[in-house]
Amino acid sequence: MKHSIKELIQFALDEGFTQAGELNTEALVFMPEVRDMCRADRCHSYGKSWRCPPACGSIEEASARAATYRYGIIMQTIGNMDDDFDFETIQETARKHGDSFRALMKKLKTEYNDLLPMGAGTCSRCEKCTYPDAPCRFPDDSYSPMEAYGLMVSDVCSKSGIPYNNGPHTITFTSCCLFK
Repeated sequence: MKHSIKELIQFALDEGFTQAGELNTEALVFMPEVRDMCRADRCHSYGKSWRCPPACGSIEEASARAATYRYGIIMQTIGNMDDDFDFETIQETARKHGDSFRALMKKLKTEYNDLLPMGAGTCSRCEKCTYPDAPCRFPDDSYSPMEAYGLMVSDVCSKSGIPYNNGPHTITFTSCCLFK
């Protein structure tokens, strides 16, 4: 371990996340039901991104890959909305979370040659994904969401001791990263 969990959490906070904590790796339960939610395509990304299903691989592949990691951190960005329909705050919070996540992963990749980052929501690295016509433009700087791995984010949060719901008129984006 190059850095303690406490140091990794501080790195996350330094990059702008609202809160971060130790990831309970036993909470990583890869559920086909979550993939079924992806298949329902409510986020309009199923079959349209290299980082979402089906292009990101199977549940079995995700589970096998994650099983090779020993510990992790979980981080969140929380936005305070004027009301439940404050789409500007939702979009701004998503952008801030993505920027913080990419910056943290860039920093960690200089020190760790093998980590498993899982983002929040579909990849937004490019304005339009090249899937399926051409390879990903940024394979080392784009990430599949936790849900694409089949994880129920609310369960992972609660079992890791970090709130999933942060109160009325808030929006929370959650990501995690696993280390060997």
